[in-house]
Amino acid sequence: MTHGESIVPAPVPEHGTQPLGTRLRELAALFVRLGFTAFGGPAAHIALFEDEVVRRRRWLTHEQFLDLLGITNLIPGPNSTEMVIHIGHVRGGLPGMVVAGVAFILPASCIVGVCAWLYVRYGALPQAEGILYGVKPVVVVIIAQALVALCRKAVKTRLLMVLGVLGAVAVFLGLGELETLVLAGTATAFISGARTGIRQHWAGLTVLVAVTGLILAAILFGPGWQSAGEKPFSLGSLFLFFLKVGSVLYGSGYVLLAFIESDLVDQWQWITQAQLLDAVAIGQVTPGPLFTTATFIGFLLAGVTGAAVATIGIFLPSFLFVGAIGFLLPRIRSSMWAGAFLDGVNAASLALMAVVTLQLSLGTFRDPVSVLIAAVSAFLLYRFKVNSTWLILGGAVIGLVLTLF
Repeated sequence: MTHGESIVPAPVPEHGTQPLGTRLRELAALFVRLGFTAFGGPAAHIALFEDEVVRRRRWLTHEQFLDLLGITNLIPGPNSTEMVIHIGHVRGGLPGMVVAGVAFILPASCIVGVCAWLYVRYGALPQAEGILYGVKPVVVVIIAQALVALCRKAVKTRLLMVLGVLGAVAVFLGLGELETLVLAGTATAFISGARTGIRQHWAGLTVLVAVTGLILAAILFGPGWQSAGEKPFSLGSLFLFFLKVGSVLYGSGYVLLAFIESDLVDQWQWITQAQLLDAVAIGQVTPGPLFTTATFIGFLLAGVTGAAVATIGIFLPSFLFVGAIGFLLPRIRSSMWAGAFLDGVNAASLALMAVVTLQLSLGTFRDPVSVLIAAVSAFLLYRFKVNSTWLILGGAVIGLVLTLF
C-alpha cells in the first residue's frame, strides 16, 4: 500500500436489530478464546482474526479488514492487540473496543503472571535453570528470524538502509532509543519532501512538526521518562516507563527489548539481562501479544500489583490511539511527510532490534551446546517453517534433559 493511498475504513456493516449487549458478548467470547489459544506472533494472530471475523462471522468484509490492518500499521504499539481493538470498535463502538481489547489481553496476561510466579518461586532450581538454558538460544534465533523478515518489508530504499545502519551505530554508541526513532523519521520525511517539492505538503509538514515536537517534549521533559543513571524503584516510575514504551514503540514487539535493556537493565538496574531474556522466553511460549513481557517484569519487581501496573501502562496507549485515530487519520495518511516519517521510524526500529539481538547473543552463546541448539532451531525454522512455540518447547525439553542427566 503506497503513501498516497487512502486507508480510511469503509462504512461499518449494519448489524440489523442485534442489540449492543449481544454484540459485546460475542466479542468477549471470541477474543477470550483467542487470548488463550493465539500462538505464533502478530502475523499468525492476524490470520486467525481474518478467519474468524471475515470468513466465519462476516462481521467485516475482506476489504474493510485490510483497511483496518493498514491503520494498525500507522500507530505505535502491538499490532495484533490494536487490530483486536479496531475490530471491537467497528463491531460495538467504544464499549466494543474496550471489551474486545481486554478480552484478548487478560488471558495472556494471566498466563504470563502464573509463569512469573512459578519463575520467582522455582527459577533458582536446577530443573528450571536447565529449561531456560535450552530456551534462550531458541529465543535469539526467533528474534533474528523476525528481524530478517521485517527488513525485507521495511527497508525499501537505499535511504532507509543507510538510516537503519546509522541508527544501529548511534544506538550502539549510546544514543537513546526514542531520539534515534525521531531523528530517523524526521530525516526521512524532510529528504523525501525535498525530493518531491516541499510546498505541496504544508499540511503534512504541520502535522509532522507537531508530532515530532510532542515526542521530543516527552523525551526531554516527561517526568520519570529519562534514563539518567540508577533510579529507585516505584510503581509510578514502572507505570510511566511502560506507558512511554506503549506510546512510541513502532515496528515490532521485539523492539520492546531495546527499551527494557536500555532503561530497566543498563540504566536503572531494576532487572538483569538474564531476567530480560527469561521474560522474552516466557512471552514467546505463551499465547497472546509479546507485550505481556511487561506483565512478567512487573511481577518480578512488585508481585501482582506490579504486573497489573505494567500491563495497564503498556496497553493503555493502544486503546487511546485506536479511539482517536478516526479523527486524525485522513490528514495524516494523505500526507507524504507522515508516510515518510513512519518509514524512517520503522528502519530505526529494525536497527534497535539488530543491536539488542547482538547483545543478547553475546550473553547466550557461551558453550558448544547452546550454539548447537541455536543451529538446529535455525535450520528447523528456516527450512521447515516450524512454529516458534514448538521450537521453544523443544529447547525447554533439551535443557531439562541436560539438567537431569
